[in-house]
Amino acid sequence: MSVTRRQFAPAAASLAALAASPAFGQQTNENVKWRLTSSFPKSLDTLYGAAQTICRVTGEMTDGKFELRPFSAGEIVPSLQVLDAVANGTVECGQTYTGYYIGKNPSLIFDGSVPFGLTPRMHNAWMMFGDGQKLMTEIYDSFNVVALPCGQTGGQMFGWFRKELKTTADFSGLKIRTAGFGGKVMAKLGAVPQQIAAGDIYPALERGTIDACEWVGPYDDEKLGFNKVAKYYYTPGVMELEAVNQLFIGKAAWASLPPRYQAVLKYACSYAMTEMLASYDAKNAVAIARLVAAGTQLSVLNDEIIKALRVALESVLDEEAAQNEQFKKVLANWRQFRASQHRWFSIADTRAENAVYRSDRT
Repeated sequence: MSVTRRQFAPAAASLAALAASPAFGQQTNENVKWRLTSSFPKSLDTLYGAAQTICRVTGEMTDGKFELRPFSAGEIVPSLQVLDAVANGTVECGQTYTGYYIGKNPSLIFDGSVPFGLTPRMHNAWMMFGDGQKLMTEIYDSFNVVALPCGQTGGQMFGWFRKELKTTADFSGLKIRTAGFGGKVMAKLGAVPQQIAAGDIYPALERGTIDACEWVGPYDDEKLGFNKVAKYYYTPGVMELEAVNQLFIGKAAWASLPPRYQAVLKYACSYAMTEMLASYDAKNAVAIARLVAAGTQLSVLNDEIIKALRVALESVLDEEAAQNEQFKKVLANWRQFRASQHRWFSIADTRAENAVYRSDRT
């Protein structure tokens, strides 16, 4: 359904407040044309679809005066070079995942997905009502970009494996495609992590260049065909309880926008974020049933492996903090917030959900 300025339904109360702000109400006849490059291929309709949603809503909310044109991975720059392209002014903005750039600054992972970390709701709470936004803005400033959250996958799966994971020893020498801090954590157990763009994962897994991979969840993973070359699909996805996508905008480009267009772009990104999470929640539930019916072995990590991964994660975080003062500052704040959130959710949502799911089977 097309979204117009008069008919657009806000995804949350915060968006309604934004739409009512003075900046949003200001009219402008200025025509602006930007290019938006994405880290994702067009075949991943939910991830790349968020970029299309941002472009569409922005145009509809400005009667076509603010035109954003989306480009998929590789059309302007390679998948993993979006941040660089925006920072150096090659394009005005780009949709990507911060975990791809932790080699530049490990602190970027806190606005992406930290293993054993926050769920989407917890992350929103940290960013909006904790110190998350302030801390992350300091990091983005160093890259000369403005960041707007524009997508959220929700909880992910642990990944696809050719062989079963029975003990921590099975990670020794295991070549696995993974991004973000997941690779650093698994490397502590002897794995050999590799960061590979979406379109290159299947051929690497098929040829045996890698032994395992993780991407997002059932819907995307089925599209990419991982079930055809790897039998074991592991849960729980403790490496990524969420994964936030950002729209990076060059600071000069952002400053050049009329205030109303800035407000519209924030609005469009927030809508795309809500839409992506809802889309994955709906699609994954159906896709996992198809995969299992087609022969995928849904497998569960044992307690030994989960405990070892958690110990490895905290060790990785401590090591990064010892080397990077900015990381240390963010980590201390994030850990304190995580502790209170995990305590509250274990009392409320987790217990309630488990009780409901158990009652479904009676």
